[in-house]
Amino acid sequence: MSEERFGEFVLVRRHEDGHVAELALDRPKAMNAVSSGMARAIAGACTALGEDRDVRVVVLTSTHERAFCVGADLKERNSLSDAELLRQRPVSRGAYTGVLELPVPVIAAVHGYALGGGFELALSCDVIVADRTAVVGLPEVSVGVLPGGGGTQLLPRRVGAARAAELVFTARRVEAAEARELGLVDVLVDEGRDREEALAMAARIAGNSPVGVRAAKRALRLGQGLDLRAGLEVEDAAWRTVAFSGDRAEGVAAFNEKRKPQWPGE
Repeated sequence: MSEERFGEFVLVRRHEDGHVAELALDRPKAMNAVSSGMARAIAGACTALGEDRDVRVVVLTSTHERAFCVGADLKERNSLSDAELLRQRPVSRGAYTGVLELPVPVIAAVHGYALGGGFELALSCDVIVADRTAVVGLPEVSVGVLPGGGGTQLLPRRVGAARAAELVFTARRVEAAEARELGLVDVLVDEGRDREEALAMAARIAGNSPVGVRAAKRALRLGQGLDLRAGLEVEDAAWRTVAFSGDRAEGVAAFNEKRKPQWPGE
C-alpha cells in the first residue's frame, strides 16, 4: 500500500495494485471540519484520482475515531467578510463536485458524525456504507444557511422530495438504524467495520471491467431525472462506448475459456 498526501488534511492510500484508492479525511483536531485548505486538498486529490486510469474505485474514509466529517469549518466562516465568503464559495464547491464528478464508483465509509457538508460529501458518493455509530443530517438551516454542497439536490434523489424537505427543514440528526430505514445510507454494518466493508466492496468492483463500470456509472448518473425514452438513449450511448472495447472482447473470451479476465482497461 502506498500513501500520498494532498495538503495538510487529505491522505490518499492505494490498495489492490493501485486499482482501489482510499481518500481519507485527516483533520482529526477539528473532526474533519472542511476549511478552505481542506476543500482545495479534496478537490486536488479528486482531480488526480480522476486522471489516473489505474484507479477503478475510490473509498472516502475518515481517520477520526468518532466522526466522518462534521461539515464546514464554521470558525473559519465566522472570520470571513462578505466579500471573502463570496470568493470562498467556489473553493468550497470544488470539494463536493470533485467527489461527485469522479468517473469511477465512489463508496463512503461513514462512522460517527456525518453532518452538514460532511453528509453532503457522503451523498456525493455512489454508495454509503455506515456503521452503527453513524449520525447523519443536514442541520444548515439551524445556523442560518442551507445545504450548499449538493444536499438540496442529492438528498431528494435518494429519498424523495417530501422526506428530503422534512429532513432539511427540521435540521434533525438521524441515527444509523433510522438512516438505513429511510435510505440515507445504503449498507449498515457493525461498529468499526465501515471502512473494512467499504474496501471489500471496492475490491469486488475493481475486479470487474473498468471500461464497463465507468460506462455504467455514466449511464446511471446521466439518466437520473430523464423520462424512460431519454434514459434508454443515454444507456444506448454508454453501451456503444463499451461494445467494441478491448474489455468487452476480453470479457467474452474469458467467459468462454472459463478463466479470470485480464482487463486491458480500454
